[in-house]
Amino acid sequence: MPLNIVLIEPEIPNNTGNIGRLALGSGSHLHLVKPFGFEIDDSRLKRAGLDYWQHLSVTYYDNVDEFFKINKDKNMAFLSSKGSKNHWDIPFEDDLFLIFGKESVGLAPEIVNKHADKLYKIPLYSEHVRSLNLANAVSIVVYEGLKNV
Repeated sequence: MPLNIVLIEPEIPNNTGNIGRLALGSGSHLHLVKPFGFEIDDSRLKRAGLDYWQHLSVTYYDNVDEFFKINKDKNMAFLSSKGSKNHWDIPFEDDLFLIFGKESVGLAPEIVNKHADKLYKIPLYSEHVRSLNLANAVSIVVYEGLKNV
């Protein structure tokens, strides 16, 4: 599988469903880190993921510590509006983990601070926009990556 999409504590089922569909369509593996802001059998998640969810390659983690312990030796890129480098500067390679935070606040400050050297942003060209929708952001980064792996 070319890329790994990691959602840390996703809050909106529609976004997670759409990202699941994107993961399947792009040949990526989805990693979902609890706690979620919804139940995994939420009808909104199913509606957004349509009937694709059963075909999805997905791994669930009970918390962020478990995710980082299991994947400690993996190459990772962290996406945040606090990044100083742009997403097209990510050194994309097969099996790269793309880490995204929750919709309301993004990645936790301790994750941002610990991984500042691997922190990337999607540039925004208006001061009236704080961030992009999570599903849109994941789409942008994944397809940029697919062109490079």
